[in-house]
Amino acid sequence: MDIAQQTTWRERLAAYYYLCRFDKPIGTELVFWPTMWALWIAAKGVPNLKILLLMILGVVFMRAAGCAINDFADRKVDGAVARTKDRPLATGVIKPIEAIWVFLILVAASACLLFFLPIETFYWSFGALFLAFIYPFMKRYTHLPQVFLGAAFSWSIPMAYTAVGQTPDLTCWLLYFGNLAWTVAYDTQYAITDREYDLKIGVKSTAILFGKYDIEIISLLQAASVLLIGAALFREALLVPFGLMALLVVAADFIYQWTKTRDRNPQLCFWAFRHNRWVGLIIFAGIFIALL
Repeated sequence: MDIAQQTTWRERLAAYYYLCRFDKPIGTELVFWPTMWALWIAAKGVPNLKILLLMILGVVFMRAAGCAINDFADRKVDGAVARTKDRPLATGVIKPIEAIWVFLILVAASACLLFFLPIETFYWSFGALFLAFIYPFMKRYTHLPQVFLGAAFSWSIPMAYTAVGQTPDLTCWLLYFGNLAWTVAYDTQYAITDREYDLKIGVKSTAILFGKYDIEIISLLQAASVLLIGAALFREALLVPFGLMALLVVAADFIYQWTKTRDRNPQLCFWAFRHNRWVGLIIFAGIFIALL
């Protein structure tokens, strides 16, 4: 009898909970805040409550779906990495086909939300689905899986624009690429924690690609994100004073992250990754106050 058959229904329910990373909301937060930046800017203030709730549910469902397909893709290597060896697929509590079903159900739940949004949002959703599906497999073919993650995490920005009836414009794309640069930066911090294991098992990442220049390139990406987001806020007359104040706090936080990670301690790099939840919140606070 295999492990999956030996578990109780409570243990299996808990395993599905862990598969979707509901116990680790940091990933959801990192998608949620940029979505809120775009939603507030596109709506020129507080968005319609229905659209707000639909976008929040979409973030939760698609992030959970991404985790399920990620664990399916990594099911043969997670057991060799200390941080991921206890994931449900790595331990055998959940079978690979079950992870696929979880992914499909969550995607279907997300698709149901689209019935209450403009048709343009439906068209843009295909990009989100494509990126969510291919990202987990990119680490086998390229050293730039973090770029694919950034593209996936940022896709909710143009979708937020279409959700409120706006066409993605230059401001939207400045936010998109600013968020993409930030995502590559923090996911490289995350990848540094696994670099030793990734090198052994042949998995690729920007942490490996950047090598001894990893911390410097992370800082450059963070600076690029501040400049691009700042340009977006400038175009919408949201930069002075509140947007600028928020970005100055974020820049100070990035410097603080550098002081903690410059020695490449894996635990501190993981701390810095998690600390980025405050970056998204601070930028949103600046946008929110500026639009009051």
